[in-house]
Amino acid sequence: MKKFAITLLFTALLLLGAACSSTRVGDSGRTIKSAPVGNNLTVTLSNREGVLRKGENEFSVSFKDGSGKPVDVGAVGLNFYMPAMGTMPEMNNAASFVSTGSPGVYEGKAKLESAGDWQAQISYEGAAGKGKSSFTLTAQ
Repeated sequence: MKKFAITLLFTALLLLGAACSSTRVGDSGRTIKSAPVGNNLTVTLSNREGVLRKGENEFSVSFKDGSGKPVDVGAVGLNFYMPAMGTMPEMNNAASFVSTGSPGVYEGKAKLESAGDWQAQISYEGAAGKGKSSFTLTAQ
């Protein structure tokens, strides 16, 4: 009986550990937008909900080659840009990134000051070369 209880406890701890480790943004993300970014690479921006919102956002950015294989691109930059409208000045909100330990996957954070259409201006530089692209996203 004692051996069964220890086994049950160990199993529960393993399941809890697996559940906690799968909460990373990149592991459970829904695609917000994918776009070509040069050098036969595609970038995908994703998060748990599949949408960006006004305020603080956590998301993952992943890079894949033409065959769908993840590619580590080195340094990544992402700026969210909204042009001036009426009396509202232009807005630039840079993302900060950390490496995830998974090739080609980066976790990021950015604060979007307003709902609406933003230009996501992404760049990278490293072993995979140098590239940049921009695409429109809508924050809710």
